Amino acid sequence: MKSFYDFNRNTPEERLEQYTLFPEMALFHIALREEMGEEEYQAFYRAEKESAKRMAAPMYQQNTRKWATV
Repeated sequence: MKSFYDFNRNTPEERLEQYTLFPEMALFHIALREEMGEEEYQAFYRAEKESAKRMAAPMYQQNTRKWATV
């Protein structure tokens, strides 16, 4: 499943899918965009996108299929 930051915001179809799958996050970003300047918002968005990639990276780097046990 895609994260909020994996969508291409330049395509109306993907933007609509992003807003449909993540309505609260979309509203949050709309409000942020209204409050911040464009450059400040773009810097924030890039930083959040990079952070989301780093958090998901360990999940994709697992080589073995192994159940976690307690």
